[in-house]
Amino acid sequence: MTQMTITYQGELHCHAEHPASGATLNTDAPLDNGGKGESFSPTDLVATALAACILTMMAKKAENLGIAYREPRITAEKHMKTEPRRIGEIVLNIHFQDTYDDKTRRIIEATAHACPVAQSLHPDLKQTLHFHYPL
Repeated sequence: MTQMTITYQGELHCHAEHPASGATLNTDAPLDNGGKGESFSPTDLVATALAACILTMMAKKAENLGIAYREPRITAEKHMKTEPRRIGEIVLNIHFQDTYDDKTRRIIEATAHACPVAQSLHPDLKQTLHFHYPL
């Protein structure tokens, strides 16, 4: 079990603490929902969590396969829906610096789709992953 402490600080801001590591982060409501946009919104963190989980799981798989995994990066887009307000789609563009053969690409991509965050999100939330490899 992991425990976090989240405190509402007023003006649509929250402060989160991860006691085990001492790490902290702050959130703010987005501009289009009455916030100041001064930090990640809670829904931004959902997209961020998905991207970080995918990068982490692919790193573990690359290590197990004994293959290079040099600083891949993800750009994440979050598309909101209304009534009820929710995330409708997360689009992730996953950029690799390493070239992989077709078999390795299939393994890496399957690993991305199977990450725990991806498996925890509601099936109505569309997850679109685009994999970009060097030519």
